[in-house]
Amino acid sequence: MERLLNKELEEKIRTLPKDPGVYLMKDREGNVIYVGKARNLSNRVRQYFGALSGKQAKVAAMVQHIHTFDYIIADSEKEALILECNLIKKYQPYYNILLRDDKHFPYVRIDLKQDYPRIEIVRKVERDGAKYFGPYLAAHSIRDLMDAVYKLFPLRSCKKDIQLPPRKNARPCLNYQMGRCAGPCCGLVSKEEYAKTVKEVIDLLSGKYKALEAELKKQMEEAAEKLDFERAASLRDKIVILKKVAERQKAGFPDLNDKDLFAAAMGEREAIVQAFFVRKGKLSEAQRFTMSDGSSEAEVLDSFLKLYYMDKTAIPKKIYVGAELEDTALLEEWLSDIRGSKVEIVRPQRGDNKKLVDMARRNALEALKRKEQSAKRDYERTVGAAKGLGDILGTGYIRRMECYDISNTQGTDSVASMVVFTDGKPDKKEYRRFRIKTVEGANDFASMAEVLTRRLLRGFAATDKEHGFGAVPDLIIVDGGKGQLSSAVSVLESLGLEDMNIVGLAKREEEIFLPGESEPIVLAKNAPELRLITAIRDEAHRFAITYHRALRQNRTLASELDRIAGVGNKRKLLLLEAFGDLEGIRGASVEELSAVKGVDIRTARAVYQYFHE
Repeated sequence: MERLLNKELEEKIRTLPKDPGVYLMKDREGNVIYVGKARNLSNRVRQYFGALSGKQAKVAAMVQHIHTFDYIIADSEKEALILECNLIKKYQPYYNILLRDDKHFPYVRIDLKQDYPRIEIVRKVERDGAKYFGPYLAAHSIRDLMDAVYKLFPLRSCKKDIQLPPRKNARPCLNYQMGRCAGPCCGLVSKEEYAKTVKEVIDLLSGKYKALEAELKKQMEEAAEKLDFERAASLRDKIVILKKVAERQKAGFPDLNDKDLFAAAMGEREAIVQAFFVRKGKLSEAQRFTMSDGSSEAEVLDSFLKLYYMDKTAIPKKIYVGAELEDTALLEEWLSDIRGSKVEIVRPQRGDNKKLVDMARRNALEALKRKEQSAKRDYERTVGAAKGLGDILGTGYIRRMECYDISNTQGTDSVASMVVFTDGKPDKKEYRRFRIKTVEGANDFASMAEVLTRRLLRGFAATDKEHGFGAVPDLIIVDGGKGQLSSAVSVLESLGLEDMNIVGLAKREEEIFLPGESEPIVLAKNAPELRLITAIRDEAHRFAITYHRALRQNRTLASELDRIAGVGNKRKLLLLEAFGDLEGIRGASVEELSAVKGVDIRTARAVYQYFHE
């Protein structure tokens, strides 16, 4: 079977060049759904539109959605590879294998274009002329390193604009007093002196410890000869810190023993890649990544390496993988250019590297198994429970559930909540809340009738029938037994919606009441369907209570402030915005109260005296 092509697509395919390049498949809306590279664009793209019968299901499905395509000619296949990586990262196409949870390791950045640069921790390396060191595989290692650097060198850590001249009578911060900053913001150090310090920091981060250690020892001995024992002790402590940094400084400086190892485990809908990073001959870090799709370990690892290394600068000489890759030679050439020397990608057949790759695969399989089990449990609690509840109630699959609850205190500040679960999960953007307008006192039946009437009438008027009040619920749940349910059913009948599915959930025995049925449905205590329906009921209760408390608190605050001379409606709102609640206002000083825009000193004193005198 072949796909029928429109004339525009046929003409584009017929005129494709035979150059290397990148092609972008697009759907009818113009969205990029796949990005690929080719040594020969004409041959590669034509393959997609040949017979579909022998193609993978994923490829066949993609071809059916291709409306048109674009292509970019490259000078070489390596250039096409780089362009492919960048375009995948930019468009995140649906049919490409994507790295779902890539962790960008931290780097140290020093911008030498500044007169007084500071050390920054960044997650992305850019071609901006700055010095980068890393990546650091563990977050604690970079924190320890930064702490050591500031103890050794008086570099600034603030974000002040040092290009501006210092303000008159400017005072340095506490870091200067502690000896952790040279005070460039106040002009206390020259550019030349600061640049010398920055160079020493760069030497340290580059692994050049010996010269710095020798200089510190020389200064320590000179201080001891002059009987300046306090300075000598300080220098001794710096030497100790320096030695610790030298021992820990591994990441980002590959040597002959450094290597990265990757293996993948394949699931039905995604794959797990397990990475091991060996530094100085020791396994120093393990990291796990989730890939969106893939038909084989080789295909997943090929895509993974492109996405993983495109932002890295420190690449080891050896990369070991668990499968033979199609583009090994091309990937090696690309990675070698980034590193600046030869990089090899090897599939080990025996020895310690084979054992490590096999161990990585076992870890990936175990992680995939746990993830699939977790996904299964989550399905049973959500979608599975919604299907099961629909079977029990005879409604079919319940995609959208709405639950209503009433909350008041002896009939005052009466409110209601509407909580929505979609596919068995809380859909918080669809939650709504109501203030009861027409009911006096504590009448939950009448309040429920008012809320349902308002909600359904808004649904009739809504233009968006997919979200908010416009969406039609597959099941309405009211918190209560037969009485609450009867009141709600009357509302549905009055609006001509008697066919809408609705149930009541009584709290005491967790019984489910259906309209017109005298006996309730009682589910097993551990049934996922009961857990789902009680979860939405409890969430509706929580949401209603939270709203009710907020209204009551605001009313209490307003009534308290009404007693204070000089505090009108406007100032009540200003104080509430500034301090949050009554306790915040009660705890504020006169200065803090008067600092609120619109509150003068006389009013501030009146508020303070009311609460304290």
